[in-house]
Amino acid sequence: MEAHAVRLRGLRKSFGSTTAVAGVDLGIRDGEFFSLLGPSGSGKTTVLRLIAGFETPTEGGVELAGRDVTALAPFQRDVHTVFQDYALFPHMTVERNVAYALKVRSTPKAERRRRVSDALAQVGLDGFGARRPAELSGGQRQRVALARALVGRPRVLLLDEPLGALDLKLRERMQSELKALQREVGITFVLVTHDQDEALTMSDRIAVFHAGRIEQVGTPAEIYERPATSFVASFVGTSNLLDGESARRIVGAPGTYSVRPERIRVLKESASADGPGHTTVTGTVAEAVYLGDVSRFLVDLDGGGRLTVQRQNSDTSAEDVAACRGTRVRLAWHHRHTVRVPD
Repeated sequence: MEAHAVRLRGLRKSFGSTTAVAGVDLGIRDGEFFSLLGPSGSGKTTVLRLIAGFETPTEGGVELAGRDVTALAPFQRDVHTVFQDYALFPHMTVERNVAYALKVRSTPKAERRRRVSDALAQVGLDGFGARRPAELSGGQRQRVALARALVGRPRVLLLDEPLGALDLKLRERMQSELKALQREVGITFVLVTHDQDEALTMSDRIAVFHAGRIEQVGTPAEIYERPATSFVASFVGTSNLLDGESARRIVGAPGTYSVRPERIRVLKESASADGPGHTTVTGTVAEAVYLGDVSRFLVDLDGGGRLTVQRQNSDTSAEDVAACRGTRVRLAWHHRHTVRVPD
C-alpha cells in the first residue's frame, strides 16, 4: 500500500455562507514535492491552513502519516509552515530565530547549537548566525525561514507562497535551490502558489484548484500536455481552446480541444505542412509581439476565430516580428498536438 504523508478525506470548509473548500480528496506521498496551484480564491491556501491546523474543517478529515489529526492543534502536528513574509523575529539574530522552536521544546543547548548549525549549512548560510533579519537580503531571509522550519525536522513542510516577495531573477534561482534542498532533506514539501511556471518547475505532482475543488492532479507533464478540463488548459500556461463551430471546422469533430501556442508553426500562406498528419489553417497576423527569447502572434483565421502562436527567436529580430503584422500566413501543427479536453 502506498505511503502517504498527507491524506485529505471529503474536506470541506465554509465561512458563513461562503464555501472555500468544497469536498477535497487528496493523497500526498512521502518525500514528494507537491504543489497546490490555482488563482486567488480557489481554495488552495485554505487547504494548506487545514493541513497545518490553523483552520478546522466544516466536514471531512486530515491525516498525517496515517494518523487522524483533524482535532489536533497546530503544535501537535508534525508539520511546519513557511509564510510569504517569513515571520522572522526582527530583534533576534539569525541563530536565535532558527533556534527558537528548539528552545521552546527545551532541547538541550549543545544539541540545539548543533542542529542550528546544520540547518544554516543546509540553506547556505554558514557564518550568518550573528546577523539580524534587517541585515539580510530577501533571498537570505527566505533561507532563514527555511532553516527555522527544517531545524525541527518536520515530516511535512508547508510553503505558503514563499517566493512571492522576491524579484523575478531571485525567485527563479530560489526555485532551483528549493527543489534541490527538498531532494537533499527528503521530506514532503507542500507548496501553495498561483504561479504556473513555479509549480511546473519544482513539483513532482500538482493539484490544480478552481472554485474550492480540485480540477486535476498529475505530474507537470500530465497537467500541461493532457489537461483534464478547459479550466486547466487555460490556466496552466497558454492554450488555444477550440470548441463549437471552430472545433468542427478545424478538427473535424464536435467537442472541446486544446492546442498549445508553441506547437503551432507559422508558415508562408503558399507553404504546405510537412507530410501527412498535420492540421493547417490560413489567416492574417493581427498582432505580433517581440518578447526577447520568443515572439507571440495573434492570427485571425479566415473561417473565424483567433489562434495564439508562440515562436522561439533563434534568429529573429524585433523588426522582423513587427513586419509580420498584417501578413497572410498558414498555421500548421501535428494532429497529436490537438488534445481532446473532457467535457
